[in-house]
Amino acid sequence: MASEFKPVVTGGLAKQIAVSIGEAILQGRLKVNERLPTEHELAAQFGVSRPTIREALKRLAAQSLVRSQRGPTGGTFVAKPSEADLQASVSMATTMFMSLGELTFADLVEVRGELERVCCRLASDRRSDAQLSALQSELAIQSDPKIDDVAFCSSDVRFHKVLIEATQNPLMRLVMVAIIESLHAVTNLVSYPARKRQRIHAQHQAIYQAVHDRDPDAADRAVANQMVYLAETYADAQELRKERHSTKQNRSASD
Repeated sequence: MASEFKPVVTGGLAKQIAVSIGEAILQGRLKVNERLPTEHELAAQFGVSRPTIREALKRLAAQSLVRSQRGPTGGTFVAKPSEADLQASVSMATTMFMSLGELTFADLVEVRGELERVCCRLASDRRSDAQLSALQSELAIQSDPKIDDVAFCSSDVRFHKVLIEATQNPLMRLVMVAIIESLHAVTNLVSYPARKRQRIHAQHQAIYQAVHDRDPDAADRAVANQMVYLAETYADAQELRKERHSTKQNRSASD
């Protein structure tokens, strides 16, 4: 065992124990895939009951810091971080802050715009032929007038995710995918008539061409132009959401 734990003596025992073990994991004193002591052993180390340890381990599992394994070689192990889980966690937290009014659409659009400009500059230098092909596939989908708004929006999100992947930077992927996922539900509220689709498609085409040509300055300009348009789109989505909420409240009041 790479770490010894000191007994805790005040309230919120399960929480304190989870924090103590979590810190050992985050500080590297407990390694990925390392087996934790048994519940009985942990209870003795911390000076608490096994149910308290069980609750602490549940807290850690909810944070994706530990995993349970059954069988003769089973037990509780330090979990390897999952990028998808981390993205989902950041996205959920971002969405929650937005719903609480701690973040605005303008805040997210501003951050997305600045980071996406960096993404496209990096993608211009690091992209692969396979990623170029994936971008082309999404452009073909977006040019199809027969697809509905949800399919168009989904293709839009996939297009930008490919650009993020092309940065070859895992931290950029974590942050940017979470931001885009947070805004996906908002953009799904927006209607995409032909003129809007054509404009977005043209913007994406300009980004693609800049990345294809490995021209970071052109990519920067193309993204900056699209972010101005998207800021307007998100503002429209926010107004639409308010209108729908108001309509729903009025209907409830009249029932």
